[in-house]
Amino acid sequence: MHFDTDLKSSYQEMANFGINKKNAPYFLPPYEWYNETISSWTEEQNLKLINFTSGTRSNADYTYPQLGKSYKSSDEIYQSIINYNESKKNGLNGFILLLHIGTDPRRTDKFYHLLPKLLTYLKENGYEMVKIDNLLSH
Repeated sequence: MHFDTDLKSSYQEMANFGINKKNAPYFLPPYEWYNETISSWTEEQNLKLINFTSGTRSNADYTYPQLGKSYKSSDEIYQSIINYNESKKNGLNGFILLLHIGTDPRRTDKFYHLLPKLLTYLKENGYEMVKIDNLLSH
């Protein structure tokens, strides 16, 4: 399917929930994979290409045990975020942590169940949660 058609279809689906292109001007590519072509397409659509910040394993919450070595448990993901924050001079300042709402049914330890614990930790460490548009407007 052509990028423009797929994108239009996505915005039509979001419109069912009251979200239009003006309200959602960011594009996070599938699998977080992008190249110059994806970047150009995104720009042609007047969208801003975004991605998560690497360094933690927050994006591994889609994995499930049958994937073998690539599987990361929710506890491992949580600890990787904490370890990054505590081991780097600037911690997680400006980080975009990617968490998936929907994951494979074979993953029984959904990371989003640890979200309250993570948010408490981050707030206790002086972090403020902001919407992506607020983060990128500074």
